Amino acid sequence: MSTPTDADSSRPDVGARAGARRRLWRLWRGHPDDPAWARPAVLALLAGTAVLYLWGLSASEWANSYYSAAAQAGSQSWKAWLLGSSDAANSITVDKTPASLWVMTASVRLFGLSSWSVLAPQALQGVAAVGVLYAAVRRVAGPAGGLLAGAVLALTPVAVLMFRFNNPDALLTLLLVVAAYALVRGLEGASTRWLVLAAVAVGFGFLTKMLQALVIVPALAAVWLYAAPTSPGRRLGQLVVAAVALVGSAMWYVAMVALWPAHARPYIGGSQSNSIIELALGYNGFQRLTGDEVGAVGGGPAAVDSGAGWLRLFEGQVGGQIAWLLPAALVLLATGLWVRRGRARTDACRASLLLWGGWLLVTAAVFSVMQGIFHGYYTVALAPAVAALIGLGGAECWSRRHHGWAARLALALAVAATAVWGAVLLGREPNWLPWLRVAVLVVGGVAALGVGLDLTRRWAGPAVAAGAVATALMAPAAVSLSTAAQPHFGAIPRVSPSLVAGSGTAALPADGGDVAADDGGAGAPMTAAAGPQRLTAPVTGPTRPRGAWPLRWATTTQRAGCCPAADHSGRCRPTWGCWAVCCRPASPPRSSSSSCAPTPRTTRGRRPPSVPTKPLACSWLRESP
Repeated sequence: MSTPTDADSSRPDVGARAGARRRLWRLWRGHPDDPAWARPAVLALLAGTAVLYLWGLSASEWANSYYSAAAQAGSQSWKAWLLGSSDAANSITVDKTPASLWVMTASVRLFGLSSWSVLAPQALQGVAAVGVLYAAVRRVAGPAGGLLAGAVLALTPVAVLMFRFNNPDALLTLLLVVAAYALVRGLEGASTRWLVLAAVAVGFGFLTKMLQALVIVPALAAVWLYAAPTSPGRRLGQLVVAAVALVGSAMWYVAMVALWPAHARPYIGGSQSNSIIELALGYNGFQRLTGDEVGAVGGGPAAVDSGAGWLRLFEGQVGGQIAWLLPAALVLLATGLWVRRGRARTDACRASLLLWGGWLLVTAAVFSVMQGIFHGYYTVALAPAVAALIGLGGAECWSRRHHGWAARLALALAVAATAVWGAVLLGREPNWLPWLRVAVLVVGGVAALGVGLDLTRRWAGPAVAAGAVATALMAPAAVSLSTAAQPHFGAIPRVSPSLVAGSGTAALPADGGDVAADDGGAGAPMTAAAGPQRLTAPVTGPTRPRGAWPLRWATTTQRAGCCPAADHSGRCRPTWGCWAVCCRPASPPRSSSSSCAPTPRTTRGRRPPSVPTKPLACSWLRESP
């Protein structure tokens, strides 16, 4: 005979509650082989990253209004959503493939048009990238290495900048990290499924920012061909299958647009011949390497943040965005490969070092030799590789610090180099937190001595480890927090402080304006000025509704002096060498005198309303008196 307690425990609701408690405990506890602190630590890392990337996000308002306008257009027209049009009338597309716009538009459709709905998807993509990177490194270097890698990525200044902005680089970074994670998983058992997933992630990266996504493909393919635990013939066959998956996941969109009748779709922004293939291979492809790009920016000189050369990543605007841990990453990469020499071909740690090291070296080489348009925020593509090498190499050298001089010396050298280089970068803005340079040098020097003298055998071990981590994160974290505290507008966002040698100032303009330029979705020459971007041009015809401020015609154009002719619908047709979008109000007055003469896109110091009452592009815009 059962007791009341037995009867209660046998009820389905009691069993369901017990099962839910067990699942919550497993979620909190994590993998059984992990230490008890691992899962709470990674959850804290993700929560902190979410706060950093989401807090005060709406201060940037529309950020890059070029993409905000396209997201709004996609929320009003499914055709504009599919093709990435700049306006709901489908006059012209943005100058990138539209995968990032698909995500932004979904947010706008779900939550309505606001700064938050436009920018939050990129912030959440950043949190996801940190989590996926942790998972990829943890599988090889354990929870400590994964946490270090995740923290480095979360606090890299250019990552904070771009995951709080609405350029396509945020989604591209996430997709490439997913591809690397899938490859790491696939290497464990030569799984074709995981390799195909990596290829599909890269393919969707192509749909985000075209050929830039393919830069890491040589590293992925070479590591699989070398380290996958199966026969050479099967490895080659798996790579062929992955190549087919990559081409299929990327080229379906290119084929669709190429086969779509030109008169029935918008003009391909950024191209000279209304061709998606030209856009992919030219303006967003090989012409970036040669400097011959002629697309949305016309034929003018390329806009760059620093000149091409092997020191580009350490100079100018670029150094303060990505270079904080580059020396340490290179030292730890070389040391990790050295100490893992002689291991089996399929050694997981060495394969991961080759993967992330290949990503870093190939991408850095491409960025260094680019003769065309280049901006510092492009280097967010390097941030996951740098972070992974710090996590992998740091964990490997720390675990071997008592078993030979090589690992201990390399770890001490990496800490010392990070401290000295961090002080150099901070010294480019001598008036910004001068005490931080001293703190970085002191903490880094003590930690390097502690590692080099092998003081970690005693009670000082945790203190030395904490000092080494603080040296790695202290300076970039300060710059990241300063960057997150500033609103950012325009086509070319930059970290704050800028950390350019001799700049003499440590902050952006008071209203947080970034520099506008002829790239990154600009579509036309722009002037450098603070504040949000506005697209305005004079219009003839009705001036304004009663009680409203004067209204202007919203226009996008490639360059001044280009005046396409209006067709019967009021839209402007592209002409050779230039393009324009001439837009109509919701109920346009039929007037043959409407002007389609374009003017350059400009920036203005006044902020727009927090939520526009009219479309952001191709519509009437309010002007202050």
